[in-house]
Amino acid sequence: MDNLYDIITQTNPTFYFIGVTTSKSSIMKVFPLWMKVLGHPEIKMQGIDLLIHDKPENYRKVVNQIKCDPLSLGALVTTHKIDLYNAAKDLFEYLDPYAKICGELSSISKLENRLEGHAKDPITAGLSLDGLIENNYFANTNGEVLCFGAGGSGVATALHLINKQNPSDRPKRFVFTNRSQWRLDHAREMVESMKTDIKFEFINTADPERNDQIMESMAPYSIIINATGMGKDTPGSPISWKGKFPKNALAWEFNYRGELDFLHQALAQKEERSLTVEDGWVYFLHGWTQVVAQVLHIDMTHELFNKLAETADVIRQ
Repeated sequence: MDNLYDIITQTNPTFYFIGVTTSKSSIMKVFPLWMKVLGHPEIKMQGIDLLIHDKPENYRKVVNQIKCDPLSLGALVTTHKIDLYNAAKDLFEYLDPYAKICGELSSISKLENRLEGHAKDPITAGLSLDGLIENNYFANTNGEVLCFGAGGSGVATALHLINKQNPSDRPKRFVFTNRSQWRLDHAREMVESMKTDIKFEFINTADPERNDQIMESMAPYSIIINATGMGKDTPGSPISWKGKFPKNALAWEFNYRGELDFLHQALAQKEERSLTVEDGWVYFLHGWTQVVAQVLHIDMTHELFNKLAETADVIRQ
C-alpha cells in the first residue's frame, strides 16, 4: 500500500464509479433505485473523473482510497480499465484469471481484508452478445466481426468468442482496428496466449476512410462494433458518413449516451442495407449489475437482473 495519499474517511458506505464524465451517466439516477430494490438504501454512489490515460499516481490514489477506507466498498471502472490495472495491480491481494489474461480491471471489491480485482467484461460482453444473436449465428450466416477499438470491451468480446465451445458460434475472421499500436499489441498478446481457430487481424489506423475500406471488406451479416469510446468519451466516429456497412450486418454501438455518431451512421443505412442496429444499453446494464453483485457479494440471478433492468428502464424512458 502507498502511504503517499490522504485517505478520505467516508461516513456512508460508498460505491465509486471511475470514469471520464461520470456525472452524465444514467447510473447516477439508477443506482439509488437499485440500492432500494436490493435493500441497501444507505449505500451512496460517488463518481471519480480521471483523464484518459491519466498519470499512474492518480490511479494508485483511487485504489488506495478503496483499499484503506472501511466504508469505501469498491468500484466499477470504465475507460481506464487497462491503465488502472497497469498502474495499481500490485495493490491487489487477488486478481481473477480474466484480469490477468486481459490485463485490465472493471471491478474493484473487498472480501474481508483482501482487495480484489476482476475483469467482468468477458462476462458482460458475452451476456450482451448472446442476447443479440442466435445460436449457430456464424455457421448460419458466414458473418465476421470487425471491432473498432482494441480496449477492454473489444478484447473481452474477442475472448468471449474464442471461448465458445461450439465452432458454429465462432466467426472465421475477427478484425481489430485501433489508433494506438500498443492497444493492438496488447490485444494480439491476449489472443496469442489462447488456442483459437479464429483468424485475427490487427490494423493500426486512425483514418475514418481507411476504416470505411476495412468495413466494406467484411462479409454480409458481419458484426460491426464501435468499442472506441468515440461518440461519448471523445467526439466523432471511427468511420466516415461515406462508409458502407455490409448487407444484413449487426451494427453494435457499445455506448448508450453521448452524440453516438456511429449509431446514427448505422441508422441512416438501416433500411437500405437491411441492418440490425443496437446501442450499448444492455451492455451497460450487464456491466453494472455484474460489478454491483461482486462488490455487494450477492447472486445476480436472471430474475434479479430482470428486476433491476426494469427499474433502470424507467429512467431511460
